[in-house]
Amino acid sequence: MDACINEVVQNLEQNSGAYLAKLRRFLQQPSISSTGEGIAETAELLVKWIEDLGGVATIHPTPGYPVVIGEVNVGAPTTLLVYGMYDTMPVEGEVWSVPPFAGEVRDLSGIGPSIVARGVENSKGPLACVFNVIESFQRLEALPVNVKFVLEGEEELGSINLAPVVRAEANRLKADAVLFPNFCQDAHGKPILYLGMQGIAYMEVSVRGGEWGGPSDHAVHSSRANWYHSPTWTLVSALATMMDTAAGKVLIDGFYDNVCPPSSREREILAKLAETFSPEAFLDADAVAHFRYPADRIALLETLLYRPSLNICGLGAGDVGPGAKTILPHEAVARLDVRFGPNLDSDRIMGLIRGHLEAHGYPQVKVSLYSVTNWARVDPDCAPVRAMIEVYRHFGVEPEIWPTHPGGGPISLFTEEMGLPVVIGGMGHGGREHAPDEYASLEGIRLCHEAYARFFHAWQDDNP
Repeated sequence: MDACINEVVQNLEQNSGAYLAKLRRFLQQPSISSTGEGIAETAELLVKWIEDLGGVATIHPTPGYPVVIGEVNVGAPTTLLVYGMYDTMPVEGEVWSVPPFAGEVRDLSGIGPSIVARGVENSKGPLACVFNVIESFQRLEALPVNVKFVLEGEEELGSINLAPVVRAEANRLKADAVLFPNFCQDAHGKPILYLGMQGIAYMEVSVRGGEWGGPSDHAVHSSRANWYHSPTWTLVSALATMMDTAAGKVLIDGFYDNVCPPSSREREILAKLAETFSPEAFLDADAVAHFRYPADRIALLETLLYRPSLNICGLGAGDVGPGAKTILPHEAVARLDVRFGPNLDSDRIMGLIRGHLEAHGYPQVKVSLYSVTNWARVDPDCAPVRAMIEVYRHFGVEPEIWPTHPGGGPISLFTEEMGLPVVIGGMGHGGREHAPDEYASLEGIRLCHEAYARFFHAWQDDNP
């Protein structure tokens, strides 16, 4: 089998131009879930891609955007389920150095030749690498595992319609493990392996004029601001009661109750992680001058990974366009997210927020839950995690292992509901996800191709 792996890697190298072209074609197809642009076309593209690999695929409709379910079955004793997202963030209002859906290659300072495009890092690029690797194996008639796919177009919206599909198609999605493809190297080449994800409750908080006061149907002239209540000031005041901004402490009673601290095993992982974790790298990448408060590495990590957070994602009211428009808006809206771990759930979080607003005299503030993805934890000793670690070590690098990812995703559907081990990994480096000039390095894409080829091989060996 080692000889076969070497042939697959050689094929990937020799045909790198063709494989890169397929990845770029995928990026050139917009798939923006906030607007729906290109979503249907991307789902069709994925079905055809799976069929071209010798597999079968169908589009599963949902009340929102479709889920693509597919399989390449070679009669192997082991089956790997690939979870992926084909939707991306929007580009409206952003300033890019290149057209965001052209998939152009640029030489980036400190990074080298890279594809700059929306979705290349998060996460169409890694998913395309998986498809390319399967094709390389298929050319040699040597794919060592069966591969199934569940690919959604609403991850950036909170995976709001994925759970019913996974539950309805549970038999069809039976597998031995799940791979969530990602470029997981930092800018210095260090690979990172995450053992789970945070939960996220995403909500809308809004105020509209009505019986309580304030204009209810339309904005009015701001000269009457002394007469009427302001939905905008009401919302801003209500939000201000929730947070001590200087200390970064949420002021909602009970918010920190039942928070699950790190287990003894997780503390071991944190201690080892603190040896290589670079706070400065995060500050540099995020263009932030300093952290909110001084803390050592372990304290920073515990705050990020184990302390629930309340964040304002956006605020909207009135007019901020060119010129002057003196109005008293009739409604104001904020989007919030709460990130949480074990022992917390969205029902409790929503109850605490609504109770806080009522207790502070804001019954006119409406809170609506938009989406939830639950927290998930992965056993660090499970077979796919061991296999990915061995892949990293093949490249002569020791992975930095995180007890959980600070971001969110629908991993709990697989870990909790299907009882499957999940690995979130892959070689390759990208950055600026959710931002202009999102990128992935060409060298990282090359490494990602080889890494997934070796992972398929290592996973098969670990599951004879």
